[in-house]
Amino acid sequence: MNKKDQIVDAATKLFSERGFENTPISLVCEKANVSKGLIFHHFKTKNDLLREIFSKTTQLIVEISNSKQTHNTAQEKLLELIESFFTQLELDKMLIQLNLNIILQPNTRIILNDLIKERSSFILNSVKSIFRDIDSKNSLVMSYLFIAELDGIALNYLCIFDEYPLQQIKIHIINRYSK
Repeated sequence: MNKKDQIVDAATKLFSERGFENTPISLVCEKANVSKGLIFHHFKTKNDLLREIFSKTTQLIVEISNSKQTHNTAQEKLLELIESFFTQLELDKMLIQLNLNIILQPNTRIILNDLIKERSSFILNSVKSIFRDIDSKNSLVMSYLFIAELDGIALNYLCIFDEYPLQQIKIHIINRYSK
């Protein structure tokens, strides 16, 4: 792993555990085993480091979305999207929790406003393209509801309930959207 990736990895973990505002650059230096000068060589500010992390997670979302386009029917695409969401929720718990935290915090939301809008637009358009084939008249509303439902699941699983029945909810969601 190169030094820039070490910095991003360490900052991602620390921002997830402690929050962006509660993580000084000196702690990122310590965790990544690099100097402040090296961090500021790659990132002009702490905000730029946060933007890099958010951009990388957006790229991951885009890659997952593009790699899952193997099914023919909208129903198959939707079920694949649900499967992918629950898999990522379990595998990348820290990264998803970080994303929820930085999107919900007013200061980080300001720093990332353009990137959040870009990502949200991509997600909405991807979901809408699936629902357009299922119910073209209601595709926009169905897309917003579907995204809100998944966001709510992620929020409850990651931040609210210790004993969250994730697998049972996954089965319920799959059954609901299989009809």
